[in-house]
Amino acid sequence: MKIEKRILVIDDEATALDLLKKILEGEGYEVSVAVNGQEGLEIFRRQPCDLVITDMVMPVKDGLQTILELRKEAPDLPVIAISGGGTISKERYLTVAGYLERVITLAKPFSVEAVVNAVAGLLQDQKPAVED
Repeated sequence: MKIEKRILVIDDEATALDLLKKILEGEGYEVSVAVNGQEGLEIFRRQPCDLVITDMVMPVKDGLQTILELRKEAPDLPVIAISGGGTISKERYLTVAGYLERVITLAKPFSVEAVVNAVAGLLQDQKPAVED
């Protein structure tokens, strides 16, 4: 029996959340979603996952704060940081995130192929967070 990998997607843009959820579920992943970093952390604590995709610019708790808090609880958790920018250019947000280990950065808009390849690359040979 194949065990599904769990992915948590955190983004305050409903369109981005919906798109990523559809792409990832289409690839066979189990997907949870959150609209900000705080909600994402709460979901992660209830149901650990194998990978997190987080927007960098969000209200309540931004992506960098979210990644740093996740790393305290799960140091080896792979993360994909995404950004379309904000008050600072998206490249600056993604550059900072890219300094962290096991973090891949993608600028919005990104291709389906880029997301699928990034996820597959980070999850390769990784044991599931929880075996059912």
